[in-house]
Amino acid sequence: MAELTAKSPCEGLLPFSTGSADLTELWPDHMTLIAPYKGQEDASSKALKTAHGVALPAIGGSEGDREVRVIWFARGQSLLIGPKADASLDATAAVTELTDGWSVVELKGKGVADVLARLSPLDFRLSHFPTGTSARTELKHMMASITRTSDEAFQIMVFRSMAATLVHDLKTAMEAVAARG
Repeated sequence: MAELTAKSPCEGLLPFSTGSADLTELWPDHMTLIAPYKGQEDASSKALKTAHGVALPAIGGSEGDREVRVIWFARGQSLLIGPKADASLDATAAVTELTDGWSVVELKGKGVADVLARLSPLDFRLSHFPTGTSARTELKHMMASITRTSDEAFQIMVFRSMAATLVHDLKTAMEAVAARG
C-alpha cells in the first residue's frame, strides 16, 4: 500500500525574498467557515468569543492575531483560522472545515502594498486599507482573500489548486517593485 505524505500547498516554492519584501507560507492547523443561521449572528459571535476569544468581525474586517484569527469571508460568512472550531458553534451556525482547500501566504515588508497594487484593483495603501481590513477580491486572474495583518504585512489566501500561480504572480510583482527601488 502506498504511503501518503502531507504536503503544504506551496511545498518547495517558498520562502522567497527580494528587495525589502518577504513571501512565506502559512499553514494553519485549521480553517473553518462559520455561517450563522438566520437570526443567530449575535449568538454565534458570543459562542465564538467564549470559545476562542474573538467575535465575528464586521463586514470587511478581521479580529485576532497569528494564533487565532477570524476574518470576514463573504456575506454572512467568516473564516476561523488557527484552532479547531469549538462544538458550541454548531448550535448557531453552519460550520464547515476548509483547511485543505486553501493556500495561505504572508507578504510582508516595506512597500508590499505596491506589490499588491500590481495585481489587484483595490487600494492597499494603509490610509485606505488599514490593519484589520479583509477583502475578497481579484488578484491577477484569481479570486483571493486579502487581510492586512499589520502596517507592512498581508495574509493572502487562494484556492489550494492556485498555489503555484499565486506564488509566481507575487514573485513577479515583488521583483518588479524591487527593480524600481
